[in-house]
Amino acid sequence: MKQSSLRVALPALALMLAGVASAAETGSTAPAAASKAGGSKAAAAAPLDPEQAKTLYALGVLLSRNLESFQLSEAEFAQVRAGLTDGYHKKPEAAGADASIPQIQTLQRARVLALSQHEKEIGQAYLDKAASAPGATKTSSGLLYIPVAPGTGPSPTRSDRVKVNYEGRLVDGTVFDSSAQHGGEPAMFPVGSIIPCWTEALQLMKVGGKSRIVCPAALAYGDRGAPPKIRPGATLEFDIELVSIEPPAAPAGPPRPSAPPSPPAPPAP
Repeated sequence: MKQSSLRVALPALALMLAGVASAAETGSTAPAAASKAGGSKAAAAAPLDPEQAKTLYALGVLLSRNLESFQLSEAEFAQVRAGLTDGYHKKPEAAGADASIPQIQTLQRARVLALSQHEKEIGQAYLDKAASAPGATKTSSGLLYIPVAPGTGPSPTRSDRVKVNYEGRLVDGTVFDSSAQHGGEPAMFPVGSIIPCWTEALQLMKVGGKSRIVCPAALAYGDRGAPPKIRPGATLEFDIELVSIEPPAAPAGPPRPSAPPSPPAPPAP
């Protein structure tokens, strides 16, 4: 769960905007039937199969989520759509767009920082309110730890793997992930290779115990967030049940005599 600096992936951005503009311009629940494949006018005029139209519309919706970091107004979005249309039709006005890459990156960074600050203010208010829950403890890191059931087994260490049932929510109550969404079986995590608030909270628990934790952004996904569900600067809340502590992963077999030892594989996120 490493965090990296913000970048604008322009090829993906171009695809994303294509999906958005197609849906927006038709004003319907599917993109317009248009294609230039092979330069065939017949292909361009042919109506889309309903399933294909649904698939292409969904592509546009999914790719459009990358626009959230720009926090565009309707007027700004209209400019983005105009640029897309001109670029698609190779109009002369679009020829110099590459020169604006630094400005695009600067705009994205500024909008993300503003969004992150707003989310942090909302999150701090939520943390302050949650701190009044019975048994709530705020640790030196800023984690709010609320025991729900104490458990009777051992506590895991940073080097352990654990099985847990969990549910993750935004401060507005939206569930963004849970073990129930992944087949209903407990999930397995290496304690030392997950977001910091989980690493800290799990070591405060005992097997069989349950807790509620509230994680400020600095202990979760920070100013980067985890799009599309978790915004930059978001405070997160989790319900966690520590089901078991698992044996360490089996070490890889010895390398062949003719080959140098290989480095160990990184733990799964």
